[in-house]
Amino acid sequence: MTAVTTDSSTPSADRGVTIVTQTRVRGGEEDAFARWQKGMSDTIAGFPGFIQQTVMPPSPPAQLDWVILQRFTHTAAATAWLNSAERLERVAGAQPMLIGRDDVHIVPDGGSGVLPAPVSAVIATQIKPGSEAAYRAWEQRIAGVQAKAPGFQGYRFEPPLPGVQDHWLAIVRFDSEAHLQAWLDSPERLKLLEEAKPFTVEFHTRIARTGFDQWFPSPAGKPPAMWKQNMLVLLMLYPVVFLFGYFIQTPLLSQRLGLPFAVALFVGNVAGILLLNYLVPWVSGRFSWWLQPDAGDRRRSDIAGTGLVIALYAGLVVLFARLF
Repeated sequence: MTAVTTDSSTPSADRGVTIVTQTRVRGGEEDAFARWQKGMSDTIAGFPGFIQQTVMPPSPPAQLDWVILQRFTHTAAATAWLNSAERLERVAGAQPMLIGRDDVHIVPDGGSGVLPAPVSAVIATQIKPGSEAAYRAWEQRIAGVQAKAPGFQGYRFEPPLPGVQDHWLAIVRFDSEAHLQAWLDSPERLKLLEEAKPFTVEFHTRIARTGFDQWFPSPAGKPPAMWKQNMLVLLMLYPVVFLFGYFIQTPLLSQRLGLPFAVALFVGNVAGILLLNYLVPWVSGRFSWWLQPDAGDRRRSDIAGTGLVIALYAGLVVLFARLF
């Protein structure tokens, strides 16, 4: 991982940015790397301009990399962190645990976000000097073709940041690993890549998968157990579905507007997902003691938290049965 410098006069220096780091850990070093990441999280927490960190561990076989998103108030603060003695010292200590090179990119905040879809491909391209116009024209062509690919959900294109990073960055988002891989392997894309060879030096692609993990931030780098995530999602999903169905879907969408059940149900699902984006992170913060218990208190926390969630399930069922 190399240090970078920046010119604070660049346009992106005045808005929030996210550092996207993708790194691959050697087999058997996962626990050690998680402990290292916890120390890195403690270090960055007090750094000037730091806002938030999200750590997404690997999800084999689709995603083999650790993906770390670190938000800063502006480019200068993010670059100061990348160049800081504290970070460089910790990164040097992690090198024996890693395979190959890290990918580190700075992406301006805003627009469609950094990695909002279930699975994304982060594509970094280095082009030959003087080929900017040809590359932009080619990028527009491939953007038009990939937009027609099954499962396509969005696309973000960022030119280099002068003095910060030399690569052109594209983030392509799909609804599933299968659809993303189908696009990456498609004849249309492979043909376009051949057309780009005269003006490109290199490009490489890394996969970043999201999902429930985005609702359960893990500063320590190790996500909560999946069964705990599922239990809390259900805890929020049940009242949302029930109340939306009782007060909106049945009387308004089905009866007053006369929408078919399938359409009304779809609208309800969309509303439910939007609400869960706020409710699940909120409830996960209040159950952090259960999601990420201390090693010496794990068994007692697991029993107490599971019992509490089950009791809340029962309470909601009884409450709704009596009131409605």
